[in-house]
Amino acid sequence: MTRSLSPGVEAAFWSLLTALGYFLLASLSLYATRGADNIAAVWPPSGYFLALLLLMPGRAQAASFVGMGVASFGANLLGGTPPLASAAFTLANASEAYVALWLVRRRHAGDLSFMVPRSVGDFCIATLSASALSASIATALAGTGIDFFFSWLTTVALGMLIVTPPIVMLARMIGTKALDNASSRMKTEAILILTAAAAVTATAFSQSHFPVTFLPCIAVVAAAYRLGPFGAATGMLIVTIIASLLTGQGHGPIAAIDDSQKVRVLFLQFYLLALLFTTLPLAALLVVQRKLARRLEQSNRWLVQAEAAALVGHWRVDLVNWTIKWSDQTYRVHGLEPGTPVDVDYSVEQYVEEDMEEVRKVLAEAVRTGQAFEYQGRIRRLDGEIRHVKSHGSIEMGRGGKAIGIFGTVQDVTETVENARILEAARSAAERVANTDMLTGLPNRRATLAFLEKALAGARDNGAPLAVAIFDIDHFKRINDTHGHAVGDDVIRRVAQRAKAALRDGDLVGRIGGEEFVCILQRSSAQAAEIVAERVRKAVETGTAEEATLPDATISIGLALYDGEPDAEELLHRADQALYAAKRDGRNRLRMAA
Repeated sequence: MTRSLSPGVEAAFWSLLTALGYFLLASLSLYATRGADNIAAVWPPSGYFLALLLLMPGRAQAASFVGMGVASFGANLLGGTPPLASAAFTLANASEAYVALWLVRRRHAGDLSFMVPRSVGDFCIATLSASALSASIATALAGTGIDFFFSWLTTVALGMLIVTPPIVMLARMIGTKALDNASSRMKTEAILILTAAAAVTATAFSQSHFPVTFLPCIAVVAAAYRLGPFGAATGMLIVTIIASLLTGQGHGPIAAIDDSQKVRVLFLQFYLLALLFTTLPLAALLVVQRKLARRLEQSNRWLVQAEAAALVGHWRVDLVNWTIKWSDQTYRVHGLEPGTPVDVDYSVEQYVEEDMEEVRKVLAEAVRTGQAFEYQGRIRRLDGEIRHVKSHGSIEMGRGGKAIGIFGTVQDVTETVENARILEAARSAAERVANTDMLTGLPNRRATLAFLEKALAGARDNGAPLAVAIFDIDHFKRINDTHGHAVGDDVIRRVAQRAKAALRDGDLVGRIGGEEFVCILQRSSAQAAEIVAERVRKAVETGTAEEATLPDATISIGLALYDGEPDAEELLHRADQALYAAKRDGRNRLRMAA
């Protein structure tokens, strides 16, 4: 407001503003409304001065105190107060302003906000404490009694509590151009509400036939509700001015009290204090409530957006009334229009039959134990589409540890489940490729040796018999050289097919390289293993003879029985030695390892 002025001019401005305003308000207060001991019922100058102190820069405060002292001393002298008493009252009023300012600044280094309940409470504590100190100083210097103390205390406290807030808020609204930014409709509404408050107060305090002092209370509460703390403070100031003037002139229900002037003034002060401590905190709480309502509205809007983006909805079951509530996204997950009537049984019955009982069991157990729950299942929408959903939540417990509600979330995980299925299929396919010989479709060397290691472990642990047969195609190089590699590949495929067909369930044949194969014969005694291996040899021999498009082919087989070998390599080595013996003995035959 005064930043463009030099420090000296700025100090003079605030000092003059303080002196003129303080003197005018003090003179009017002393003239219009007097209480016992010539103490005004309300002392607006105290509130006016404290408001200026809260608004002015710190460097101008000393000059402002000087202006206040001159104005206070002069107003008291003109009001008929003796010089010594006037000086005592001036000192007391200056002390209250200094202490109130110090207490406020101690709690709030920045601007004091009347929009915050805690700040309003701090302001009330500061003014009441400063008023008590001021009353003590005035009582001590004036040499009066306890009645004077309480009269002074309520007078200056009311002045600060009633006058300071509207001045501070109005000045800040002007400084921040809040008034300029307010709509015409809002300004008109504010004028009408405050005018109505003035009219109601004038009606209530201009006559004593009908005791309607409650009407100004309603008007101020309405101002607080519609206009916030500024409406409450301004409405309170209007009521104070009109009620004080009319009561001081002998009008209204308070002036009609059949008792002393002192009692009437104290009753007016009590009335104003009760109204003040009702409306100002209420207005601050309304501001907080509206802020919280806006935050809640924004949070709900974000929640709806987050649920829609994540395909997650929420639901709650009231176990007492057996009702259920769904969020909009929960309806969408179930393929329904938001707001469609649903009940608890319908919610569970949407699960397919195979999953429905499991869902019931999980929820019943959660209610019984009070523990959090999680389940996944499939629901069938009205159009018949099956969707995978996942739900988890918690149990709401009432008094006595009894479950009163279930809160949970539901998420459409159909895409996740489908992606997992595709990924598993791809992994299985990749594993098959990694473990399969591409030419024959049999297990390759890696898969065959892995199967043999498991079979060896079983044989060692359980004592089950095990045999390994190694065979290769006789004169395969000659077949390749004579008929070409393509025919050679066909021969390998035919041998693989015939060998696989000749094995028992549980046995395995794999290609370990070139034209070489391994048969793993589980739970086979020496005789049984020899029979199976011979059947493989004959199947290959017979099969090649029956297919005129391919050259004849036979195989030589080396068979080895498991005899406590420490690893597969040693067992294969024994079978390989038997294979070499079969070849030396003329091929197309079986030989057993020693």
